[in-house]
Amino acid sequence: MSRAQTSELVKRAYAAGDADAAMALLDQSIALGHRRIALIRYLQAQYLGAPLDARHHEYVKAIAARMSAATLARVLGEARARRGQASCADA
Repeated sequence: MSRAQTSELVKRAYAAGDADAAMALLDQSIALGHRRIALIRYLQAQYLGAPLDARHHEYVKAIAARMSAATLARVLGEARARRGQASCADA
């Protein structure tokens, strides 16, 4: 997937609240072996009510298990901030 396609999906997932775009981003992150960004994208997909399956849950559970509590808290904060920035952009 090109950077332009990824950028478009990010806009759709965060600014437009598109669950399908969030799933596409999460699947891309899993395919590329991302850790931190996969967790952030998982949380966005979950927030949007995307149809997550066992593969998604298992992947992020394994990632989170390897993170320290402080790192996990920072990632969760970043996920909330990204969601909040999208909400502010709509205002």
